[in-house]
Amino acid sequence: MSLRTERPQCAGAGVVMEFDQDNDRDSPVIKARSTPRSALIYLKGPKFLIYVSGALSMWGDRMWHFAISVFLIELYGHNLLLTGIFGLVVAGSVLLLGALIGDWVDRNPRNKVAHLSLFIQNVSVTICSIVLMLVFSYKKHIEEIWDGWLTVVCYTVVIILADVANLASTALTIAIQRDWIVVITGYNRGHLAGMNATMRRIDQVTNILAPLAVGQVMTLASNVVGCGFILGWNLVSLIVEFIFLSRVYRIVPELSVKPPVLEHQSCLEKKRERKSSQGRRSECPPAAISEENTNSLHLQEQSRVPPCIHRLRGLLSTCREGWRAYYRQQVFLAGLGLAFLYTTVLGFDCITTGYAYTQGISGSLLSILMGVSAVAGLLGTVLFTKLRKACGLVNTGVISSSLHLGCLMLCVCSVFAPGSPMDLSVLNVRNVSDVGGMAGGHQRHGYPLRGGSNQPFLPDRSSIHWTNNTVLFENAPSGTEPESYVSIILLFLGVITARVGLWSFDLSVTQLLQETICESERGVVNGVQSSMNYLMDLLHFLMVISAPQPQHFGILVIVSVLFIFTGHTMYFLYARKAKRKLRTDT
Repeated sequence: MSLRTERPQCAGAGVVMEFDQDNDRDSPVIKARSTPRSALIYLKGPKFLIYVSGALSMWGDRMWHFAISVFLIELYGHNLLLTGIFGLVVAGSVLLLGALIGDWVDRNPRNKVAHLSLFIQNVSVTICSIVLMLVFSYKKHIEEIWDGWLTVVCYTVVIILADVANLASTALTIAIQRDWIVVITGYNRGHLAGMNATMRRIDQVTNILAPLAVGQVMTLASNVVGCGFILGWNLVSLIVEFIFLSRVYRIVPELSVKPPVLEHQSCLEKKRERKSSQGRRSECPPAAISEENTNSLHLQEQSRVPPCIHRLRGLLSTCREGWRAYYRQQVFLAGLGLAFLYTTVLGFDCITTGYAYTQGISGSLLSILMGVSAVAGLLGTVLFTKLRKACGLVNTGVISSSLHLGCLMLCVCSVFAPGSPMDLSVLNVRNVSDVGGMAGGHQRHGYPLRGGSNQPFLPDRSSIHWTNNTVLFENAPSGTEPESYVSIILLFLGVITARVGLWSFDLSVTQLLQETICESERGVVNGVQSSMNYLMDLLHFLMVISAPQPQHFGILVIVSVLFIFTGHTMYFLYARKAKRKLRTDT
């Protein structure tokens, strides 16, 4: 039986990719390590350089994402308004521009994409840090200028620059983790799985350590020093990453080769041109109008349209074709299923940890649970590599999905377990005055809350330590002990153990996207995938807005599990279709 896998075809690109199973033939990484197998050669090889560059980039991203949220809260008087606006702008921009970013990645040489994305990201963060330092240092003077409108301008500049940095980071992630890695491993499935797993482990570790590091700097020194620390890190990281990526591009000649799509045209542009030319031929028969007259008429039509309108039409057409390309992919259901997993409250974000706080969990215990969750995520990457080698990639996704869903059943059980505050009667319109109040007659949990009858998930900012996507609290509120910890124990037991299957499934779908998407559409399809992820992530915030009280959290858990079940069902349908096609081909 041949070790070659199915070849992803791309209409008009003329490029055929072939993936080896696990042998070492034709892999640039193996060539760098085969003779001799010395540590020095490995340290100079593309694999290690990508790991170091990725680690620096992820560390900087995690520090910045944590710090910008804290800075915006501090600037606006311990209010979450600016943070909410920032989150909406970031998610909305990727949702709208994901296809355009991916198309830009496809249209340009790999070194240009990586270097320009890296430069824009780090320069944006650097300028934003400088603006924040000035605002923190001279806030009172700035508030007196233009009747306070200069402050609004500064807030706007900070949010725009942070959003630009996030867009550039998205482009860099698509380029390096979805394209470069595939080429560096020589289209070898085994080495591709290993690099994907290693990059995810680096991401898991930096997700915990980077916010803690910059948080300590901000706590022990000041916000101004914290901004300066991030500024310095980005400048150093920019230089090191630029050098390392340039070296990788030089020592892996395959990176300089892109699909022969008419030199400077993307696959999507060619499709648009074919459609427009077909439309012109159908409207103007050759017997009636000559080719020269057709070209002149086309130029006259373009001259009547303002350049900005023509450019806007082109961008909208690119977005439309990008989403169509995403829908045409063989792994469409798998990618869409992965996006559905983002609509959940069952993770270590501010929502779940805020709910845990209302149930009597202290900040120190939450930090320990975060660490255990990170270890579970690392175990998921190990499980992925083992299962992929033993069962195949598609079956690995099926097993990971089943494991993920099985662990989440513990979260469903927690909704009905002793100690759960869920009370469906608070949804009754007649009881609207009691919504959010846990001290009334509907209270099942004996743990009192501070702040009156409209107590949200998050308490006052003064008792909060902020970490990346997580809120930790100095001390649990004083009061009587909860009647039972069974519910909260089952909740976090399910969330933590589910991380193993979650990250294994994520890596399975990621590699399926890498293997099956043709090279000329790799950027735009992954850009649309990023847009889908952000769209589903926005839905989970809308869920919380519609049901914001602790009594509602059980409903959010059930709805989250339903979304996750739907996502895995989509993957099961894809797996069934893929296996059926494999049997038909053999």
